[in-house]
Amino acid sequence: MSGYILFLAFVGFVHGQTRLGSYNLDSAISVSGLSSGSYMANQFHIAQSKKIIGAALFAGGPYYCAAGSLASATTTCMLFSNSINMNNLFSKAESYASSSLIDPLSNLQNDKVFIFSGTKDSVVAPGVVKKQEEFYRRYTNAENIKTVYDIVAQHGMPTDFYGGACGTTNLQYINNCNYNGAYEALNHIYGGLQKPSPGAALTGELILFDQSEFFKPTSPSTYGMDTAGYIYVPASCQSGAQCRLHIVFHGCLQAREKLSDKYARNTGYNQVADLNNFIILYPQAKSNMSNLNGCWDWWGFSSKDYANKNGHEMVGVERMMLRTLGQY
Repeated sequence: MSGYILFLAFVGFVHGQTRLGSYNLDSAISVSGLSSGSYMANQFHIAQSKKIIGAALFAGGPYYCAAGSLASATTTCMLFSNSINMNNLFSKAESYASSSLIDPLSNLQNDKVFIFSGTKDSVVAPGVVKKQEEFYRRYTNAENIKTVYDIVAQHGMPTDFYGGACGTTNLQYINNCNYNGAYEALNHIYGGLQKPSPGAALTGELILFDQSEFFKPTSPSTYGMDTAGYIYVPASCQSGAQCRLHIVFHGCLQAREKLSDKYARNTGYNQVADLNNFIILYPQAKSNMSNLNGCWDWWGFSSKDYANKNGHEMVGVERMMLRTLGQY
């Protein structure tokens, strides 16, 4: 490798959009997300629980909360936890499982789940997030669920090196809380991880890859998806070491079209990846006329099947996951 290319890899250079690659990955795949990304991570975990071993959910509510309604999404499932009928959500999940539209819910029993809500969150109320905990407690062993509800944080991804003041709103929705949310989440799921120093220099590449192929012959924008996404690959994983895959779902107003690569660079996942042999996949949603803020589909704008294996976004991300495994 030339000195120039080595330098670009060292600083985490983003090269031109390319084909998503395959890597030497083990089977321990996990997901996380913030806000609409939390809802999406939850949906993907529930639907793909044969492959996903754990989920980290920042500022999001329970599975199928919106029940196909934008009005419910923007009211009940963000602010009014007392209006959430959990029995309906349990019934929907169990109906989907019995129809094989999601994997058997029994797979969730031994999965690790991390749930975070800031005490000052004014976008998704802490009470709504606690309904997420209630959903998982029905299907997951209680000792495998870790909750963090005591940090004085506004709505956003908590880090220990980047973002706005922890307790105030900022338009990137990344909060410097002196708390490494990415590390705490991944360490709960996997255990025994090395913790990076705040904002540690990166050794790998943040790669911009083509998402279009995972939605062909339809344009990704039809389903609220960008034509490109990001994947972070540490130097060790580039060299053939066996690594683990973690999929990160951004929130509304945080996709590439709004923040470029700021979310993928500055939420702390890449530093954890470098020290612990993780590849981090950052699929990218995009705004369209049905989804003005570039959210993930957790209320049904792209399909009535948005929360099961047949949802367009769910299928696209599954294909990305399979590609990294060399199976698509």
